[in-house]
Amino acid sequence: MGRQIQVYMTDYAAGKFLAKQEDLQFEKDTPGYKAQEADIFNIYEQVKYQEIIGFGGAFTQASAVNLFGMGREKQQEIMRAYFDPKEGIGYSFCRATINSCDFSTESYAYDETPDDFDLKDFTIEHDRKDVIPMIREARRWNPELKIFSSPWSPPRWMKTNGRMDKGRFLKKECRQVWADYFVRYLEEYEKEGIPVWGVTIQNEPNAEMGWESCFYNDQEERDFLENYLKPAFDRAGRKEKILFWDHNKERAVDRTLEIVSSEKARAAADGIALHWYVGDHFGALDAIHQLMPGKYMIGTEACVGTEKKENYAAGEKYAHDIIGDLNHWANGWADWNMILNKDGGPDHWMEEQVRFRERYEREKPALEALTPDEQEFLMPCLETGIWVGEAPVVVKTETELEYKSTYYYMGHFSKFIRPGAVRIGSSIYTKDLEACVFLNPDGQKAAVVLNQSGCEKNLVLRCQKEIAGTVMPAHSIATFLFK
Repeated sequence: MGRQIQVYMTDYAAGKFLAKQEDLQFEKDTPGYKAQEADIFNIYEQVKYQEIIGFGGAFTQASAVNLFGMGREKQQEIMRAYFDPKEGIGYSFCRATINSCDFSTESYAYDETPDDFDLKDFTIEHDRKDVIPMIREARRWNPELKIFSSPWSPPRWMKTNGRMDKGRFLKKECRQVWADYFVRYLEEYEKEGIPVWGVTIQNEPNAEMGWESCFYNDQEERDFLENYLKPAFDRAGRKEKILFWDHNKERAVDRTLEIVSSEKARAAADGIALHWYVGDHFGALDAIHQLMPGKYMIGTEACVGTEKKENYAAGEKYAHDIIGDLNHWANGWADWNMILNKDGGPDHWMEEQVRFRERYEREKPALEALTPDEQEFLMPCLETGIWVGEAPVVVKTETELEYKSTYYYMGHFSKFIRPGAVRIGSSIYTKDLEACVFLNPDGQKAAVVLNQSGCEKNLVLRCQKEIAGTVMPAHSIATFLFK
């Protein structure tokens, strides 16, 4: 008897969702010219790459509000589904927001007092209502859960436009107090019994958006990192990781070149955070790895909307990006909102657009009658429509949940590739199949294979001169586990 291979599959056509399949069994690979050569998926356990931190989603206020709007039984179902490694999908690495984001019920900061450079009025009381209880509940299911946190905007009094939304910049005279603000956030969360693994400097610093946002060019982010944020951490004895960029991959190498151009900034940065919104650009991760080997590369945000699509399509998109990132040195991958309602909220930016559209259609104001902000940030929704977000878990009613394909496809990674796993070498015979393989801390190997094609594909796993044949149905994903 050869080694056994456990198989878990998601195949919407067959009604399978992270479903345990019949075990496969390795057999001896035939030597010489009679050997199996076609359909091979090779696994090279002798070749090792990066270590994995984990997988997860974001503790947005929207997620917390939706969670606590359900009854206790449904709350427990959601927490179990996300954080229990046996009965759920074992989330281990999740994001939180510093101040509000678009998926908050309102725009808020922890210190709203103008010119409070000593941060005397700093308080995380707003988070104690919903976000902190959700994180605590998640940590009850997984005490080893790691949290990293990202700001969408400094408080309005630190911004050049006097508001948290609609872009613009951090005031130069507020760079020090903003760095100190990070430290206070970490200290206050620690007092709540929530250690934070690390922070990103700014969510999407290359964009000025209608919701909370703040622009940093390459030099500004490098200067803030090396002259303000890292020194503030050092003075306070903080050891949390600092990741830069936290934006799309297409310009990630440019930002990395700026960071590594300074020895001080290179030493201050623990890694880079990446989003997926403008294409694969997996080669950028290879370039970043060459520029700063040994630093973290983490996918920190991805999401889809409620636009009409095949039931497996969003899951496939997630899996494609996760496999691509992991095979190009990423150490982890985090989704965006964990829970949204059927209307894609709460999302105060979406609500602002709805109000604007209703007023515009009612009053038909001339373009010049609109404020510059309305012209720049709100007018586009009249042409493109209002984007509505979708989460892996959707609250349909007070008692009914819907699990989207993204939940199951995420689970093929988060449930089986555990923190501390190391990527090992592999090769596969066709571009129609995408795959990655990891060696878990307990010695078990986890191989994830995605078939996005409309045809079933033969697959022959080959490892340690043993082989096992199977078939990947059209539009399916499978995780194979074996020692």
